[in-house]
Amino acid sequence: MGVPRRIGRQSGRYSLVDGVPFRMPVASHDSPALMAAFPIDADRAQALIPGNEIHALRWGRTGFLLVTVIDYRETNIGKYVEYSIGIACTHGRRRVPLPLALLFQKTCGTGQYVHDLPVSSLISVKGGKGIWGMPKHQGNLDFIIGDEMVSSRYDLDGKMVMKIEVKRPERSWLPLRAGAVNFCSFRGMLMKSDIYFRGKLGFSMGAGSARITLGDHPKARALKELNIGKPIFGGFFPATAGVLDDHIECWFESFESPPKEAPEGMESVIDLPLSEDWLPPPGSEEAALQARGREPIHLDVPIVMAPQQTAPSPRPE
Repeated sequence: MGVPRRIGRQSGRYSLVDGVPFRMPVASHDSPALMAAFPIDADRAQALIPGNEIHALRWGRTGFLLVTVIDYRETNIGKYVEYSIGIACTHGRRRVPLPLALLFQKTCGTGQYVHDLPVSSLISVKGGKGIWGMPKHQGNLDFIIGDEMVSSRYDLDGKMVMKIEVKRPERSWLPLRAGAVNFCSFRGMLMKSDIYFRGKLGFSMGAGSARITLGDHPKARALKELNIGKPIFGGFFPATAGVLDDHIECWFESFESPPKEAPEGMESVIDLPLSEDWLPPPGSEEAALQARGREPIHLDVPIVMAPQQTAPSPRPE
């Protein structure tokens, strides 16, 4: 899936959408990323997806949980961490067998349904949710590159939701240039967006390649019910470059009976400031104080981090 020519033709121009300024294209550079996939209960995963047009990708009764964390260091809207928790899926009238979904991705609408998407900054929430319909909200996040593992922790309200750890490969040798499709639910609509990225991937397969730890925050309950199994693979990009397509598609979500509650709408983002500040790091004393209702603390940059993030051990790519 290549970057559309239209995006190239718009390069260097400027946009102002919902008060968020962009220099086209909507791009990122020099951004490390980790990713991992885990087997889950496909039927329980399907229960987390609204409407009847997104189908959890499955092999028998097994679905697939996809966790991707990107430490965005150069973007249109500043630095932030984005922590994606998704379910592999297809889009259409009916389920598609796994082999066909992998071979004919565009025809089958293969992608991921984004279940949760915490980010570091409010400007990322305002743009990502208000424009692209992504389920973004501000959370306490970190991204730590260690000698043996690459990890990211996600907290809310002083409690841990998830920690993902990926085995750091000896070298990142596999060049990838690919596209991915995100499906999200916002305003009672199914939102589709496309991202294109490139980088060199190092990865390992099977047990030991990655590890998920779920916390005691209420948001972790639905994930615990998925019966997450041993990892399928874990991977690490020391650096990525990406482009988020500004073309968006959406459809009404429909149900067998009239919905009784209004879905989250534009009221959740319309008054958000264009702040690039981060919340305190997860597990920190500052985050605990904030969760107990004391004066909010915001940091311009994530200063309480493991030293490996700013000075990781040198390794060949």
